[in-house]
Amino acid sequence: MKTLIVIPARGGSKRIPRKNVRIMNGKPLILYSVENAMALAGKEGADVVVSTDDEEVKSIVQNFGVEVIERDETLSSDRVTLDPVIFDALTKKEAETGGRYDIVITMQATSPTLKAETLREALKAFTAGDFDTMISCVNKPHLSWSEKDGVIVKNYERRLNSQELPSNYLETGAFLITRRSLVTKESRIGERITVYETDASEAIDIDTEEDWIAAESILKRKKILLRCVGQQKLGMGHIYRCLTIAYKLIGHDLLFVTDAESGMGIEKLRESYFPLRVVSDDAEFEEVLKEYSPDIVINDVLDTEEAFVKMERRYTRRIVNFEDMGPGAWHADAVINALYENRPNKPANVYEGADYYFIRDEFLEESPKEFSPECKNIMIMFGGADPSNLTGKLYEICKVLQPKMKQAEFHFLTGFAYGNKEDIKDDPEHNIYVHHDAKRVSAYMKKADLCITSQGRTVFELASMGVPAIVLAQNEREAEHVFAGMGNGFINLGIGSETDAITIIRTIQYLAEVPRVRQEMRDLQLSKEFEKGQERVIKLILNEE
Repeated sequence: MKTLIVIPARGGSKRIPRKNVRIMNGKPLILYSVENAMALAGKEGADVVVSTDDEEVKSIVQNFGVEVIERDETLSSDRVTLDPVIFDALTKKEAETGGRYDIVITMQATSPTLKAETLREALKAFTAGDFDTMISCVNKPHLSWSEKDGVIVKNYERRLNSQELPSNYLETGAFLITRRSLVTKESRIGERITVYETDASEAIDIDTEEDWIAAESILKRKKILLRCVGQQKLGMGHIYRCLTIAYKLIGHDLLFVTDAESGMGIEKLRESYFPLRVVSDDAEFEEVLKEYSPDIVINDVLDTEEAFVKMERRYTRRIVNFEDMGPGAWHADAVINALYENRPNKPANVYEGADYYFIRDEFLEESPKEFSPECKNIMIMFGGADPSNLTGKLYEICKVLQPKMKQAEFHFLTGFAYGNKEDIKDDPEHNIYVHHDAKRVSAYMKKADLCITSQGRTVFELASMGVPAIVLAQNEREAEHVFAGMGNGFINLGIGSETDAITIIRTIQYLAEVPRVRQEMRDLQLSKEFEKGQERVIKLILNEE
């Protein structure tokens, strides 16, 4: 069947001057429709013409190899409907070719987010069905009202949630497919009408500045794959960091990938409702890369191998790694190591230190409490998994401390993946209270006068809240995190499993009894600026530096 695609694009536009030729996300607006039409022409053999009265439009589309149908003044005012414009272009093209078309597609120049594949599938559905006309629509069920005889009346029988309301199709203006016999000066629509439902992201019709901004945002959207792990041995920090980043990448298409051994991570990711793929090995991961074809890959898997990153490079333009000190780091576009600083012989693409810590929003929203000379609230938290069970160690220590610190309460925050939570329970006799998988940790930090914690990302959060802390590292690698030192408001006792209980008890008592030291630690912490870290990291990920 012979198909003609007509793109009407007059020069006049009052709401957005020069709308059709203005640059949107790097190219003239009209070229988005032209490229979609030409993609269909290449696949289906359709002819493509642009109907215009504007020299600038004409020049742009002709440079792209598209034929122009000159539109006279009588068809160029903003009061003229599209029906006579399409009829004019159709009859002129048929006169030129001496043939007759079977199908005519009207494509608006103002639908830049429409995808060529959507247009192709719509034409396939039209030709396969017994329809006269197909109109591109978006389904937006809403409770609505109208005016009748001067009275506001409802357009529904009873109030329902939007997902329970009947379909409410709104024309997107992206395309209208119809049979040639129905195209006249007065109409292009037959009796047997169907709609082709498009995704809301493809339904924008540029009519206002707000439409322009929304469309440009969608066109800048990137496909981002986040590869992360979450296991008892490694902890849950990688999962939590990637989730925190993902929540700030709104407007982009995201896909999480984790390995089959990350049982705890899988559970947490599924709770987030982000798209998730679970792979058993790097070969399966490569298949995901081929299928998804991401613009950006984020690796939060500790040290990478050279071959692994080179494999990723075949399927993506940008690679950003976190906490990567492996040979693969040299082949990434950016490596963000907030927990490590001043490492010798590091790649030039490494961004180190607290300036690149991606703090969670809740710690930017909360403000530190007033300093208290009395140490009444002591918080103990060792991350999402606490693989060394330092929580259990401190649980026993606090029982010993309570008779010596009767004014203090000990608040244990155990993480989502903590494996010994059955052994850590409220013990009011010893002023011990347990909070499992707290949803807003900052609220607990705001009450704390002192904290005992591990040497991971929590130290940055404590610093943002001005909570003096004693640090016990989970392992040798964590002990390399240099931020948790006295210069930043922390007393570091080394690897927790190697630190004896007496040292921990004496350090807690010392800080509780000498408020001046806690005040100095707090002042050092609050001198740091974490609010710009998010912005720096997002710019690095999106290559907007």
